[in-house]
Amino acid sequence: MRKQVDLCCMNGKVLNVFNRKFEEKVLWIDQGKIVATGEKAELTAHEVFDAQGAYIVPGMIDAHVHIESSMVAPSELGKALLTKGTTTIVTDPHEIANVTGISGLKYMINDAGQTPLDIFFMLPSSVPCTPFEHNGATLTAEDLRPLYAEPSVKGLAEVMDYPAVAKREPDIMQKIQDAQQLGYHADGHGAGLDASQLDVYRQVGIDTDHECTTIQQAQERLSAGFWTFLREGSVEKDLEKLIPVVTESNAQRFAFCTDDKLISDLLIDGGINYCIQLAIKNGIRPETAYTMASYNAAQAHKLTDRGILNTGFVADLVVLKDLKTATAQKVMKNGQWIVPKPTHPLSFTTNTVHQHLEKTDLKIKLTDDYCNVIGIIPNHIETNHLQKHVPLKNGYFVNDTAQDISKMIVVERHHQLGTFGLGLVHGFKITNGAIATTIAHDSHNIVAVGSDDQAIYTAIQAISSTHGGIAVSKGTEVLAKMPLPIAGLMSNQSCQVAAEQLTAILNAYLQISLPSAVKFNPFITLSFLTLPVIPSIKLTDQGLYDFEQANFISLEIK
Repeated sequence: MRKQVDLCCMNGKVLNVFNRKFEEKVLWIDQGKIVATGEKAELTAHEVFDAQGAYIVPGMIDAHVHIESSMVAPSELGKALLTKGTTTIVTDPHEIANVTGISGLKYMINDAGQTPLDIFFMLPSSVPCTPFEHNGATLTAEDLRPLYAEPSVKGLAEVMDYPAVAKREPDIMQKIQDAQQLGYHADGHGAGLDASQLDVYRQVGIDTDHECTTIQQAQERLSAGFWTFLREGSVEKDLEKLIPVVTESNAQRFAFCTDDKLISDLLIDGGINYCIQLAIKNGIRPETAYTMASYNAAQAHKLTDRGILNTGFVADLVVLKDLKTATAQKVMKNGQWIVPKPTHPLSFTTNTVHQHLEKTDLKIKLTDDYCNVIGIIPNHIETNHLQKHVPLKNGYFVNDTAQDISKMIVVERHHQLGTFGLGLVHGFKITNGAIATTIAHDSHNIVAVGSDDQAIYTAIQAISSTHGGIAVSKGTEVLAKMPLPIAGLMSNQSCQVAAEQLTAILNAYLQISLPSAVKFNPFITLSFLTLPVIPSIKLTDQGLYDFEQANFISLEIK
């Protein structure tokens, strides 16, 4: 008697990731897995899907993403990604961990349980990220170890504290060893590291990186034996610059990631499907691009049950009519065709925004007009270290529209310490207003930039009143705001509502800036100006930090 299974997919061109070719193959699926291939299998099926010559590829995998950067909860992100063909993501929840510690990690894991999207968590390695700013929690190896009991936890997230690794500091070494002893691995974060420094990471077994931004850096990572994730997010747009390094002979060591991408961009462009589209546009064979987007990412993270459309593997697949556009016609997750189901983010009631800033704190008193200035690089998270003469009035900095130099402040929000850092930034083209947000990587204090103290103060008060968020202001008026009550990082609304709010605050930004300003996302760009582990100079609640010098520097050049 023939055995009956759930589903038979026939008449499709199925991607073989081992030889990177499309082949005529029948897929027999039962209880979420592919149980046989081929027309002669002694099986019958409850349901038959006729692909009618369409292409069938493995479900796409995002090799490194911060859910918090989408600004929606995990369950809402699942709704956006599944319809685009992404069936698995590997996420680092260090944003919420830096705000609320273990409770934040558990919130993410629990809310992720509402979506069919497989969300695998890498435990955050750097909480706090650095000693150069105040964050909301500290997580040691001992704190993290019990979380490996969670089935969705698959390793240690991006190790960004290179000095700690180089010095073999006990806690970071224990974190790495804990992951490896359980059969998992540790992700890297090699921003700004040269070949010899990368070798230090390899010495301790760190084996992935997503921070290369040049061909040379990609080649160095390839030579060093890293799995390299080519990144295309809302700000970090590196893929087209790096894709020439990929060849048919080395493609097996590359995968795709989004790292940080807004929900509005994900709903319009998608995530990994957009990476595939760009790769093909830039000369990568479709068969290779789709393999990088699935099998390679799975192998990099030791996810041995997926990324392959063959017997014994999870039935995650995408049906496509056109390979170049990477537009999903149908998506299957665990043997079930995706049909959106209504859910709502789990409740998050903790207020994580505590500050008592006075408007007078915003004044920048200078004895000299020659200053260190943060220079933003559109669509990148690195900055330029600029040195500029700036205008003063009665010994205080005043907004410099001519040179496009604005005032910036970072305010501690976790423990009411009262600490704040003041700086100057070039590139936002703000003429009359301010923006503020509680998203400030990686410690997530309050960060704001603007043309005048009143507008900056108004925006900061607006996001404090909503337990976190993003606001655009003009004088005493709040032009638009997006509440982010989940740790000051994520909306508790649907992905569609969140995307609409993001559009509204971007439109409000156009009202306070020059028409040519929005060639980059100003809110994400601002959020990365506080990250001291990325070159070149950044601002924290403790002051202006120079990555190259690994130390704080004065605003004035003396």
